[in-house]
Amino acid sequence: MKTANDRLDRTRRFMRDRPWIVVLAVGLIAVIAVYRWTVPAGADTDGPVFTVTEGPLTISVTESGTIKAREQEIIKNELEGRTTILYLIEEGTRVRKGDLLVELDASSLEDAKVDQDIRVQNAEAAFIQSRENLAVVENQAQSDIDKAELTLRFAREDLVQYQEGEFPNALKEYEARITLAKEELQRAEETFKWSKVLFDEKYLAESELQADELAVKKAGLDVELAENNLTLLREFTYKRTMAELESNVKQAEMALERVRRKASANVVQAEAELRAKESEFKQQTDKLEKLREQIAKARIVAPREGLVVYATSTQPRWRGNVEPLDEGQEVRERQELIHLPTASTFLAEVKVHESNLEKIRPGLPVRITVDALPGREFAGTVAVIAPLPDPMSVFMNPDLKLYDTKIHIDGGGDVLRTGMSCQAEIVLARYPSAVYVPVQAIVRVNGEPTAFIHGRRGPVPRPVDIGLDNNRMVRILGGLEPGDVVLLTPPLDLAAAPADPALPTAPDERTAPTGPGRGSRPEGRGEERAESR
Repeated sequence: MKTANDRLDRTRRFMRDRPWIVVLAVGLIAVIAVYRWTVPAGADTDGPVFTVTEGPLTISVTESGTIKAREQEIIKNELEGRTTILYLIEEGTRVRKGDLLVELDASSLEDAKVDQDIRVQNAEAAFIQSRENLAVVENQAQSDIDKAELTLRFAREDLVQYQEGEFPNALKEYEARITLAKEELQRAEETFKWSKVLFDEKYLAESELQADELAVKKAGLDVELAENNLTLLREFTYKRTMAELESNVKQAEMALERVRRKASANVVQAEAELRAKESEFKQQTDKLEKLREQIAKARIVAPREGLVVYATSTQPRWRGNVEPLDEGQEVRERQELIHLPTASTFLAEVKVHESNLEKIRPGLPVRITVDALPGREFAGTVAVIAPLPDPMSVFMNPDLKLYDTKIHIDGGGDVLRTGMSCQAEIVLARYPSAVYVPVQAIVRVNGEPTAFIHGRRGPVPRPVDIGLDNNRMVRILGGLEPGDVVLLTPPLDLAAAPADPALPTAPDERTAPTGPGRGSRPEGRGEERAESR
C-alpha cells in the first residue's frame, strides 16, 4: 500500500514539474481522433496518383469519315419500277457534256408504246365522234324547241281565233237565222190568214189552204230550230270548244317545256360524253408522252463535264451488302447511279455521337488526315450538323445516336478523291496554359465535382470547378493547384457518402465524367485526345 502511494506521488510531482508533457499527450489524442473521424475504417489510401499539371492543352474530338465532293451532280435512275443496266461507263472516266453514261433496258417500254399508240388513236376517234354528236344533238334540240314553240303559238292563235272570230260569227249567223225564220213565220202566218179568208169566200181551194197552213207550221219549226241552235252554241259548243282550245294551249306549253328540258338534258349528256372522251384522249396521250419520256430516260448522258464516280463506291462501309454497280445489274427507281463532281472542292462527312453535340458547333476548325495520303494534313471547318440522328444507325442500334456532320475542306483538289477514308479532328478549344487532370480523377459528391488529394493519412476530398474535357483530360478552373497529387482511383464509398446527413446520398458514379453534367462516352467511337505541347 505504501509502495502504490509513493508511485502516485512521484507521478503527480513529475506532471507538476513538466506540464508540457500533459499538453503533448492531449494533442496526440486529438490528432488520433481527427484522423479516425476523417478516414473511416477500411478506407483505401493506396493506388495510382497523378500530379496536377499546368501547360498547353488542346481539346478535340476525332471522328472517322469519308471524303466527298462538296458540289456534285447526282445521276439517278428515273425509270419506274426495276430495270437492267445494258451499258455502264467505266468508273474514273472523265466525260464531257452529252457523253453516254448509262443505258437501261427499255424493251418493255417500247412494247407498251406500240399498244399505247393504238389506244391513243381509238381515243381520238371516240373524241371526234362525241364532238360531232354534240353538234347533232344541239341542232336537233333547237329544231324540236322551234317546233314545240310553233305548236304553242298555233294553239294560242286558234284560241284567240275562235274566241274573237269564229264564235261571234257563228253567234251572229244563228241570230240571223232566227230573225229570218221569224220573218218567214210571220209571212207564212199572214199568207195563211188571207188564204183562210179566201177559202171561206170560196175563192181558194182547200188544198191550197192546207199548204199555207203547212208553211206556217214549217216556219214555226224553223224558228224553234234556229233558237235551239243558238242555245246549243252558247251553252255547249262554245264551252266545249273553249275548253278544248285552252287545253291545247296548255298541252302545247307543257310540251314545249318537256322539249326544252329534254333538249337541254341531251345537250348536257352529249357535252359530258364529249368531256369524258376528251379527258380519256388526253389521258391516253399523256401516257404515250410519258412512255416516250421514259424511253428517252433509258439513255442517261452527262449533264456536264466531270469525273465518273459510281454511287456505290461512296456508300458507307457498314453497307456491306451493297453490290458494286455493273452491267446486267437491276436498279430501282430513284436509285443513285453516278456522281459527277462539279468542282475541285471537297468535304468530309463524319458521324458525331450525341454526347458531343453540345461541344461541336458550325465554324470550329478541323484537322483532317487521309488514310491514303500519309503525312498530309488538311484544314477544314465544321459546316453543317444534322438536326436529327442518322436513321440507319438508330435502326442498327436504338441506343446509338449519331448525327451526320459535314466539314468543308480547304484545298486538296489535286490529291483528294471521292470515297477516301479520313480522320477529322474537330478542335474544340486550345489553351496555351491550362491546369488539367485525368477525367477519372473527378467524381461527384452531392452533385459537385470533387477530387481526392493524396494526403499523408489518406484521401482528402476537395471540391473543384471543371471546364471542357475530351474523355482523357479535364480542365481545372479552380480548387486544385499545379503540384497537387490527386488519386486516379478515388474512394467510391466516400464519393457516395453525403457530406451532410440532411442532404440526399449522391449516386455512385462509376464512369468518369465528360464535362459538367455529362455522362461517359460509349466505346467504339472516334478517339478524343488532349495534347500537351
